[in-house]
Amino acid sequence: MQSAVLAFATDLIDEGADAFFGNLTERCGVGGVTLASVYHEARDVFPHHPTRVVRYLEPGAAYFRPDPARWAGRRLAPTAAAAIGERDPFAEAAEQTRRRGLKLHAWTVFCHNDRLGFQHPDCAPANAFGDRHLTELCPAHPEVREYAHTLVDELARYGVDAIRAESLHFHGLRHGYHHERYFERLGAVAEALLGLCFCAHCKAAARERGVPAEEVQRVAAAEIRRRLADERAAEEPGALDQLADGALAAYVDAGAATVTSLAAELAERAGRHGMRLSFMDGGGPGTGWLSGIDLPALAKAGVGVETLGYARTAEEVREKVAAFALHGVAPQALAVILRPMAEDCDGPENLAAKIAVLRGLGVPEVEFYNYGLMRLSSMDRIGAALRTAPSAGA
Repeated sequence: MQSAVLAFATDLIDEGADAFFGNLTERCGVGGVTLASVYHEARDVFPHHPTRVVRYLEPGAAYFRPDPARWAGRRLAPTAAAAIGERDPFAEAAEQTRRRGLKLHAWTVFCHNDRLGFQHPDCAPANAFGDRHLTELCPAHPEVREYAHTLVDELARYGVDAIRAESLHFHGLRHGYHHERYFERLGAVAEALLGLCFCAHCKAAARERGVPAEEVQRVAAAEIRRRLADERAAEEPGALDQLADGALAAYVDAGAATVTSLAAELAERAGRHGMRLSFMDGGGPGTGWLSGIDLPALAKAGVGVETLGYARTAEEVREKVAAFALHGVAPQALAVILRPMAEDCDGPENLAAKIAVLRGLGVPEVEFYNYGLMRLSSMDRIGAALRTAPSAGA
């Protein structure tokens, strides 16, 4: 089983290569690092950072040096994070991992990009009223798809083994923005409808599948208005497949086809460069329909999946993996992320039991979240768990 720790490029810059990679190999005992290449805005607490405790991550910043020639004339282009200065953390990580015999993965956030969404609102998803969700990029937009393809090409320059593709899909309304506020209860139906994209490109994709996109938009807007106007209506249950005589559900399915096709294109492109691409599915089976995540379609397209195994017990981790198998994703096509921190894990025995479950199910890759956000004692917990977890069949 391959193993790696997810980390930020600023961890490498701030701690230095010897301390950073020393912790990964000597404390964690893993065989690789999954380094953020493009990441979203965040404010985090870093328990073992040598000089600071709180760090802000820039909106939609790149933690490699973009090749200007690749992006010439493009509106959507990555901007190197101010935090890296003139350095190229990915080049440094590539040299260090080669020298130390480790794998380098690129943890890449594709469509959740505040910087580019605010700079180019026409590339962001639009709700039924035309309001743009500026923290995102729409995966149906041709420029967004071109941007994603070029990111894959850029990462290939560094000899990356695998791309962990986060946010390669639509996002719902309540994705988490600074001071995001809902003082009236929207209700599940209105919230779901407000998260759908009705930009020109999404509507065109739906029409190509025979879906009356404009009628669906009209029905969605009317239903949202009805529920916003009446508190009792907001709480009414409802099924999307009953709206617009089922056309709204077909519209959502068209969005899923958009996401699947982009993921398949990127996986194929990564393969041409000798890399693998895993689609990061944070919610698990049955939770991503409105975001365009169709697990059976991804599996059929040959796209690997990485998921969160965040749970208190090994049996819960087993159930999460088993649920993917029911949706067409075999354990052998999965990578699973575990957290060694107290919220999920009370000691190395707990973590070892989870790793043993994954090995027994045939899951080929396990990763641990997140280097800078854990105590050094949590890294020691990873190392102890990897050394003591029984192998498959033991």
